[in-house]
Amino acid sequence: MADVAEKTRKSPVKFLSNVKKEMKKVTWPTRQELFRYTLVTILTVLLMAVFLWAVDLGISKLLELFMK
Repeated sequence: MADVAEKTRKSPVKFLSNVKKEMKKVTWPTRQELFRYTLVTILTVLLMAVFLWAVDLGISKLLELFMK
């Protein structure tokens, strides 16, 4: 097991070199795309929060009815 780890181990300099090469291959979103993705994420989180709040409120009201 240790032999495999030693064979695949690379120097930190080689690792950082590989990271730099891979980062050049990344396709970064444009400013407009990033804005749109952020807006979709925020709206999704808000909708889920409202949905979960409504479900929680409904369950709370049902439990109140049963507890009386």
